[in-house]
Amino acid sequence: MTDFRYVIRDLTTEGEQVDALVSELDDAGWDLPTPAAGWSVRHQIAHLSFIFKIAGLSAAEPGKFAELAKTSMARGFDAAVNAALDDYLGDPNEVLLSRWRAERDAGIKALAAVPADQVVPWLVNPLPPAILACAGMMELFAHGQDVADALGVRPERTDRLAYLVGFAVRVRDFGYEARGLTPPEQEFRFEITSPSGQLWTFGPEDSRQRITGSAEDFCLLVTRRRHRDDLDVRAEGALADHWLDIAQAYRGPAGEGRAPGQFDR
Repeated sequence: MTDFRYVIRDLTTEGEQVDALVSELDDAGWDLPTPAAGWSVRHQIAHLSFIFKIAGLSAAEPGKFAELAKTSMARGFDAAVNAALDDYLGDPNEVLLSRWRAERDAGIKALAAVPADQVVPWLVNPLPPAILACAGMMELFAHGQDVADALGVRPERTDRLAYLVGFAVRVRDFGYEARGLTPPEQEFRFEITSPSGQLWTFGPEDSRQRITGSAEDFCLLVTRRRHRDDLDVRAEGALADHWLDIAQAYRGPAGEGRAPGQFDR
């Protein structure tokens, strides 16, 4: 999951895929509403730009990142991100596009320059740069999906999803923590089928709590971009079944998620 060279390479490719969705949009396209309430396409790209900006800051200038985390993020990450959007949303579309490209490239370059065996500061705990890059893959998948839904297109999914699947397994407990619940002690078994047909497995084989399904649908579940009822993801065991209701691969409030049947399967 975390071979650093490949994570950086694939993070770059995923960023380019999202870029391709918006590179030729006209003004009306940038203003299209996305499934995230109150967010247009430009909100989604502004959010991604800021995320890559602070990831680059954590890698290249950890002291400045720590100061930012102490001040701007004191009210919570979501509040800080939403406040930061104001700095982007007034830009003309071509300027926002340029900022997204520049901040994305600078963030990835800064992460790539950190030795793989070191850590960089992040919101709660320091992280190895490869793990922060996997979190970046999650952001690109989630917000890129929102943009794709607004445009009525389906992104191409590849085995690069391995990073997001592995990351979501690693942070299994985020959904419990977001709701003030105590995570179960039992380990889950995850058996996820990649776009190419490989089987990715995590957790003990004999676990009675089991999650199975396709990688794309699993990623849509943990980013809360589709309702579980509309996905090829299944659970065995009461704990695993409950997890499908609360799964999320990010910290903080879960958000409203998506309604059953909101999208065609």
